[in-house]
Amino acid sequence: MFKRILVAVDGSVTALDALDKAIELQQLTRKQDGEAEIYLLCVYKHHSLFEASLSMVRPDEMQIPDQALTEYARDVVDQAKKHALKQGVTCRGFVKGGRPSKKIVSFAQTKEIDLIVMGSKGTHTDVDGMFLGSVSQRVAAHAKCPVMIV
Repeated sequence: MFKRILVAVDGSVTALDALDKAIELQQLTRKQDGEAEIYLLCVYKHHSLFEASLSMVRPDEMQIPDQALTEYARDVVDQAKKHALKQGVTCRGFVKGGRPSKKIVSFAQTKEIDLIVMGSKGTHTDVDGMFLGSVSQRVAAHAKCPVMIV
């Protein structure tokens, strides 16, 4: 049925709920078609150097926002991998920068994903937010494969 399942993660509770559903689905279909691969993707919003220069806070060591966001996104993926591993499932993790809905859809096409699973709402603060607004709706509208919104 499904050979490749993409789970969009952003550190939110709903993203972990989506991962749980993907794992459950993987285990249900395992008997029929073999085990589906689960891909984890965390997308951070890209910031330009100009945006970084507008910050009122000047740390001793200047860190470009994309570097900090990449590190945060890697942590989110690592936490999701640990969550899956507790259930006996290994996943492949990826981090991308850009507009979340576009990156999720293009990643799914590139990796020939059979199903995208994602939470209905992500985190909403500017510091922690990976998905802003109605990302799940945009992904569902533009994806070439089925989308399960948890």
